[in-house]
Amino acid sequence: MKQHQILRAAGLALLICGLAKAGTWAPFDAPGAGTGAYQGTFALAINPAGKIVGYFTDASNLAHGFVRERDGSFVTFDAPGAVNGTFPAAINPGGWITGYYFDANLLAHGFVRTFNGSFVVFDAPGAVQGTFPSGISILGEITGNFLESSLVYHSFVRTVTGAIKVFSDPNAGTGEFEGTSAAEVDPQGAVVGCYTDSHSYGFNFLRTPAGTLSMLNPPGGGGGYFGCNGIFSVVAFSVSINELEVVAGTYFQPIEGAGFGGNYRGFARASDGNYTTFDTVPSPSSPCCTWTIPLSINREGQIVGYDNDFHDVNHGFVRAPSGAITLLDAPGAGTAPFQGTFATSTNAAGMIAGYYTDSSNVAHGFLSTSFPNQSAH
Repeated sequence: MKQHQILRAAGLALLICGLAKAGTWAPFDAPGAGTGAYQGTFALAINPAGKIVGYFTDASNLAHGFVRERDGSFVTFDAPGAVNGTFPAAINPGGWITGYYFDANLLAHGFVRTFNGSFVVFDAPGAVQGTFPSGISILGEITGNFLESSLVYHSFVRTVTGAIKVFSDPNAGTGEFEGTSAAEVDPQGAVVGCYTDSHSYGFNFLRTPAGTLSMLNPPGGGGGYFGCNGIFSVVAFSVSINELEVVAGTYFQPIEGAGFGGNYRGFARASDGNYTTFDTVPSPSSPCCTWTIPLSINREGQIVGYDNDFHDVNHGFVRAPSGAITLLDAPGAGTAPFQGTFATSTNAAGMIAGYYTDSSNVAHGFLSTSFPNQSAH
């Protein structure tokens, strides 16, 4: 461990409200979304105006981007050269979208789609195996990661003028699928993400606008199994930063004798460096462990994400600034293993976007306006 100190975030009012049974849910499917197993609509991000961005897979299992306007209308799109799929990842307040696409050779390239629908495509310097943007700030700065020829991940920040700065956490490993994966960039230029070390453990990091890197790890935290980049990773991209430089994410708490060696717990880190830790359900949530995965934090401090229970069913959650937590099960969400609800993004108005998988393993997007920075009930 790199931090051994007493947790000062005392007085956490963690109130469990149970499953959300009432409220405003607006499920949706993008035009052209497939209806077969593992096809459908995946809503990933929402901006302050209520525009939702994500991707859908069609009946041929090819991915396309979409924007859902606040009035419920859709625009679908493909990046230039996207022979093998377009995957938007983030949208900023101005409606600029970033993500990546796969070309005819299955190589990934980054793109920016401006508010008027025009595209700029780019590759990070040294990106032999692919460029994967994941976040865009209000100013148009983009962050993400890329794979070099030796299959090591490095991260980048791209300015609105197209200049790209590459960086790696000094603690990151240099073996295949190890390295540094940036997730989001805030308006000041601070970047959060995760790195995988040489032992395949994952740790979150904060990079200041000046380029200084530090670990984001609450007291008692350890390295998450599977790292940040692999297909089985738990903590990959599960770290978010808001305009006030408050960070939310997942950390691993080692517990001797526990299933998987411990718990995956949520945390919020204030701008002064103090941590608050939380679980979506009382710990331990099962004979195994807890799996709390925050994905987004808004300006007000509302956090959304998902919880994976002992039966491998996923439940969305919203954590209010007061600390109150509500589990979110979208109407129609399946209850078999790996089905359920994923709350992926929230904006300053408390609108929540995400998706759910039904009993046939088809994905559907949703918008919920039920829990705008709510208090416990």
